[in-house]
Amino acid sequence: MDGMAVNRCMESEMHKASAKFLVMGATGKTGRAVVEALRGQDWPVRAVVHRVDARSDSLARLGAEICVADLHDAEQLTRAAQGTQRAYFVPPFQPHATQAAAAFAIAAREARLEVIVQLSQWLSHPRHPSIMTRETWLTDQLLAMIPGVSHVIVNPGMFADNFLRTIDFASLLGVFPVLTGDSQSAPVSNEDIGRVVAALLVNPRGHEGRRHRPTGPALLSGRDMAAILSRVLGHPVRAVDLPFWLFSKAARQSGASLHEVYNYREYVRDHRAGAFSMGGGITSVVADLTGQPAEDFETIARRYAALPLARPTAGRRVAALARMLALPLAPGHDLEAHERAMQFPRPEPLSLASEDLAWKIEHGVLPATATLASNAAARTATPTREPLHA
Repeated sequence: MDGMAVNRCMESEMHKASAKFLVMGATGKTGRAVVEALRGQDWPVRAVVHRVDARSDSLARLGAEICVADLHDAEQLTRAAQGTQRAYFVPPFQPHATQAAAAFAIAAREARLEVIVQLSQWLSHPRHPSIMTRETWLTDQLLAMIPGVSHVIVNPGMFADNFLRTIDFASLLGVFPVLTGDSQSAPVSNEDIGRVVAALLVNPRGHEGRRHRPTGPALLSGRDMAAILSRVLGHPVRAVDLPFWLFSKAARQSGASLHEVYNYREYVRDHRAGAFSMGGGITSVVADLTGQPAEDFETIARRYAALPLARPTAGRRVAALARMLALPLAPGHDLEAHERAMQFPRPEPLSLASEDLAWKIEHGVLPATATLASNAAARTATPTREPLHA
């Protein structure tokens, strides 16, 4: 056992009796993974959920204490945080995410939390076209300013879940929709993110004020993923380029929220511009912090392929084919109407992360000696947007 492992074991034995971990958004994809990782090590966990349902019941069966609270209500969050020492915060992917962050910051201060591990974004910067990304950047700054609290950021790139939401089309119809062209990213699993967050919560020493970017082990394009799915599913899977206007229809059909699709449009643009492969695109964060290698895309895909929606039956194939054929005539999300209705604050000019010199320097894509002078000129033109509709 190496020195790092010995120190980790000593700290665990010293604090396990008194530490209680607060997990926000505990029924979400990364929140649940954090609860599972902590409870797997027998740490006491208080899981904050929006309502009691089957998902919260499953967390209770893991041994987590369930606390119902509104993520935008500072008083409720303060009560939820009382008696805990370390917390995982993930901003809700919905409008007014900064209000939730402010409410949590108040709760963290009042409850005198010791450590916050926050889920951020690889793209996080203040002039991004995505309002969610701009609000994530504000959250990064806000939580770092809480007196007496150690703040650690986890800023993954693309989640494997983003690509595997269409596993049913791949399994039932042999089609894998691709929004990102030939651009690449290293998709990371929810489970690996959960394990990274849990490791930082248990052993935060030396990570205060730092950023960690967990990734998968390989850069992949959509066509690479389709080839992997062919192996997983045991039949050919063809990558099919999908225009965003058609994706908007499919997303609405599958129940994806309007706000999620509104922001995802900008992530697709940054992906196509190479933002997720910049700086090499692959890190050893998962292995360094958890002692286990990052899961590869094939391993993750096999879990998704085992889900009921992906199990091939004649009835599911007919239903999937009917959905696909009806898609061009189905209504899509009206993203421009959403933007007008919400009146989001909009700094000018906007800049994709892949186009922003300051972002590249801050994220280690360019050396710190690179001049920022040219960045002002680069920001004089607002980046063009892909058309929302055909």
